[in-house]
Amino acid sequence: MGKKDREERVKERESYVEKHQKQKMKYKLVALGVFGGIIAVLAISSYNFYELSTTVTPAGVPPGAGPLGGIHTHAGLLTMIYGQIFDYSTPAYQIKSPYISFQKNNGETLHMLATNVTMGYLFKSLHIGLTDKCFIFPDKRQFCSDSKYTLKFYVNHQQVSGILNYVFKDSDRILISFGNENQTQINDQLARVDSFKLIT
Repeated sequence: MGKKDREERVKERESYVEKHQKQKMKYKLVALGVFGGIIAVLAISSYNFYELSTTVTPAGVPPGAGPLGGIHTHAGLLTMIYGQIFDYSTPAYQIKSPYISFQKNNGETLHMLATNVTMGYLFKSLHIGLTDKCFIFPDKRQFCSDSKYTLKFYVNHQQVSGILNYVFKDSDRILISFGNENQTQINDQLARVDSFKLIT
């Protein structure tokens, strides 16, 4: 065997060892990455469990609400702006809070899954501004009572001054109406919300 052959074999061995070491390093880095990911997931899960299991109120819980899942009640809600239905069935308004929400691409049935959750909390979760005088779209368009048009609220056909602090009861029918409707038109809107088949 010549000197040249020996040198080539040494180079091949060195190349093999170097390649093998690089491969081992690659596997180690992949294993470290996977291990790091598992640690991160465990840390986040542990933190979330701690937040939910401590006596401190978790972020996003409605003030005064009972435990999540303690009840499951339903109500019908219809919002009419200038005689047009405000559509809560779009993704922008579906399940924005686990405590009170629209679900299943339905914009007529409200679901409440804890006691003492107000209608005000619902609209806050939907990023809709609501006062006793104004209904404010998420894009900031405002519909406020003035000399020509009024914002009106009805719960089970009874007109009320506002619903922000209202906690609905099972099978309630709620109407929010903005415009200059006469009583006949309001009755038609009330009949419409009465006709809603509540989904569970």
